[in-house]
Amino acid sequence: MRSRSLSPSVPPLRALCLALIAGALPVLAGSDWQTDFAAAKTAAKKDNKAILLDFTGSDWCGWCIKMKKDSLDQKAFLEFADKKLVLVEVDFPNKKKQSDAVKQQNEDLQKRYNVEGYPTFVLVDGDGKELGRHVGYLKGGPSAFVQKIEGWTKAGSAK
Repeated sequence: MRSRSLSPSVPPLRALCLALIAGALPVLAGSDWQTDFAAAKTAAKKDNKAILLDFTGSDWCGWCIKMKKDSLDQKAFLEFADKKLVLVEVDFPNKKKQSDAVKQQNEDLQKRYNVEGYPTFVLVDGDGKELGRHVGYLKGGPSAFVQKIEGWTKAGSAK
């Protein structure tokens, strides 16, 4: 059997695509959204990061879907999150399956942080203390969202 490797015979466009995908993987892999808040608190304390809670209706809320596409899935946000945040999706889907434990945890978090609409983003420290929140879609893409989060962390550390 003959092995294939990238060589001068690989079409340049294909090689470029492979390089771009390979370059994006570390960014995407490092910023995974978790669903376990207790594990997120442990990770946040260990790594000295804040926790971003994304209260969402991932499969039905139009503004949630738009915020995810316009900001949360963008490279600039993912790179920032990888360095500074533990990401937790607190989802209330219509069709997506969730375990009973995740459903119960999400309901408890919704009550604890008094969330009444989606999307709502709540930044908390490793102990779960609220540092800031934003309700609704935020215009301006990932840079506006990162700037808002940085403002919350600065205000929280000044207290």
